[in-house]
Amino acid sequence: MVSLHRSSIKNNTAWTQAGIENINFDYDRMLVLTRENPAWVHFGAGNIFRGFIAVLQQTLLNTGQAQTGIVAVEAYDAEIIKKIYTPYDNLGLLAIMNADGSLEKKLVASISEGLVGDPAAADDWQRLTTIFTKPSLQIVSFTITEKGYNLKAGGDTYAADVLADMANGPEQPRSAMAKVTALAYIRYRSGALPVAFVSMDNCSHNGDKLHNAMAAIAGEWVENGLAETGFLTYLNNPQIVSFPWSMIDKITPRPAAGVQKTLQEAGFSSTDIICTGKNTFIAPFVNAEKPEYLVIEDKFPNGRPPLEQAGVFFTDRQTVDLVEKMKVGTCLNPLHTALAIFGCLLGYTLIADEMKDPQLKKLVEKIGYQEGLPVVMKPGIMDPGAFIREVIEVRLPNPYIPDTPQRIATDTSQKVGVRFGETIKAYTLKPDLDPRRLVYIPLVIAGWCRYLLGVDDQGRPMSLSPDPLLASLAAAVAGIRLGEAEGAGQALHPLLGREDLFGINLYEIGLGEKIEHYFAEMTAGTGAVRSVLQKYLPTD
Repeated sequence: MVSLHRSSIKNNTAWTQAGIENINFDYDRMLVLTRENPAWVHFGAGNIFRGFIAVLQQTLLNTGQAQTGIVAVEAYDAEIIKKIYTPYDNLGLLAIMNADGSLEKKLVASISEGLVGDPAAADDWQRLTTIFTKPSLQIVSFTITEKGYNLKAGGDTYAADVLADMANGPEQPRSAMAKVTALAYIRYRSGALPVAFVSMDNCSHNGDKLHNAMAAIAGEWVENGLAETGFLTYLNNPQIVSFPWSMIDKITPRPAAGVQKTLQEAGFSSTDIICTGKNTFIAPFVNAEKPEYLVIEDKFPNGRPPLEQAGVFFTDRQTVDLVEKMKVGTCLNPLHTALAIFGCLLGYTLIADEMKDPQLKKLVEKIGYQEGLPVVMKPGIMDPGAFIREVIEVRLPNPYIPDTPQRIATDTSQKVGVRFGETIKAYTLKPDLDPRRLVYIPLVIAGWCRYLLGVDDQGRPMSLSPDPLLASLAAAVAGIRLGEAEGAGQALHPLLGREDLFGINLYEIGLGEKIEHYFAEMTAGTGAVRSVLQKYLPTD
């Protein structure tokens, strides 16, 4: 048996017998060099970091193109560090889940330290402050989800912890963005040292979201006399402090029991799956799909490692934007959302199983190839058609990726405007295209409205996934009942006219009535959703 401990790394025979790829660099030397001259700090110590970003740096370490590792910081869920990092000497195992059921297994040993990003963890916080004084620091990156950059509690009101941080200054920050801003202030006071703050979260213009949050907090500190005036100038000078945009794409679902069992049978003992008090499912291993993409605006004032040698695309801001829009608005996310909505209605619990459904497979093909591709702006560094093919033929059908429609359906109200509204708007801007010709995107929007009834296609009560607008959306369709289709479509008028949801008034472009019609058909009775799919997506 092999386990994740520093002493086990040198036993190459044991790792080989377990079918696990070992590292090809001097681990002890990496630890010493990183402690003395850290170059990369990453906030967000979860699965996407451990299964993708840390592996990129390990590729460079294995080939001698890097000498230092990454310092991992968790500012939200300290249990990740205490229960997954510290007990296993910051080591991990990546299990790549291939579509044929095989696992590619590799030791991940590029993480030099795991720190709790909180002043309450005094020793860890002191170490972080020391790191931010180092001239060697080049990158501070993030995978903390889009919510991590949000300073507001709702509307225009700042959250209570953010307000407290703005009033109290950088000494004892509590909110995530105030913690990062406090560390940036330390770097400023250490000689206004250059650095790149790189959001790698899956949200549009992520670098701006990070910069705006940090600048808002810094601005309050400066105005209240809690920080030097030059600090805000420092954060706003892209020649010294940059906030590149990026696009990331790799599915790293929660650890699967099936993978755990396979690893145990192979002779790997570090497989305990835990759920933290903050509902993070995590294990010493990460299971993930093989395809992965990371595109970053090449803007690094203090230099960067040659991550292009590990497969990262470095480009300009406009190209990052095009790639992000290609993925989120056309080639992946709309297909995922379509499967999520209809998967919930039809009782599916696995995305891969939906791809065996003739109507659902045809639906995502129609949305991607027929309705999305005509308006996608080609980013140059990737071919949208090839990207969609990989999604439809390789990624979504992979039965070993335990991803559920219920998870993907989370926060749909926050997504429909980008995932479908942008394509619809693009149809209105091209003289040779007419949004009224669209069939399948309106069908998905009608399906989402049907989903909001909280009743599946068999008429059974169905739990709805979390969504910040769920209460108001469900209230909008509360009076509609299956089997009472007359007038059902008109009830959607206040919903489909909302530009804040869809980015456009769907009635003004001739789609509102079409969606109403589809919705009325889907509410005709039990089994109506399936009947509508068969009607508009015949497979014979």
